Amino acid sequence: MNSLARTLPVALALGLGLVALSPSWAQQPDDRIDPRSAHLLQQGQAAQAAGRLPEAVDLMETALAVDPRNRNAFLGLASVARAQNLPGKAIRLYREALELEPNDVRALAGQGEAMVQKGAVERAKLNLARVKTLCKGSCPEYGGLAAAIAKGPPPAVVSAQAATTTPPKGEEAATVKPE
Repeated sequence: MNSLARTLPVALALGLGLVALSPSWAQQPDDRIDPRSAHLLQQGQAAQAAGRLPEAVDLMETALAVDPRNRNAFLGLASVARAQNLPGKAIRLYREALELEPNDVRALAGQGEAMVQKGAVERAKLNLARVKTLCKGSCPEYGGLAAAIAKGPPPAVVSAQAATTTPPKGEEAATVKPE
């Protein structure tokens, strides 16, 4: 019991020291990403470029399993999600990348483009303003997002939004009566 009383404060001090140091390793720069994760990401990007999207997803998810700080793997997965017409999933993946680096203009612009793809143009404009603030001058991310906003959401999203709007007050919605 006496030895426990002597070692407990030392153990607590070591534990607190580890807790204090943990945020520093959790937010390491991209150049300190596990090389195996970076290699898996490169393979996933090659698979995506070849049009093998399921394989690309598998490789990029494995890259994240190896090193969850690999922000570029989140960006790659988001890009694949957009290519698969899954803008909601892409928005979530871009948000994961932004949690690792809140000022990543690639993630902000990509998320904004996914928002436009989903029909959330006003939210995309907020991302555009943030990208403009972060880019000191011109940057391709700003131009790409501005072009996506100017183009607007895909026609399928626009017509789906129009179909779900309620009729003006005093007017009834058209209903089809079964025969």
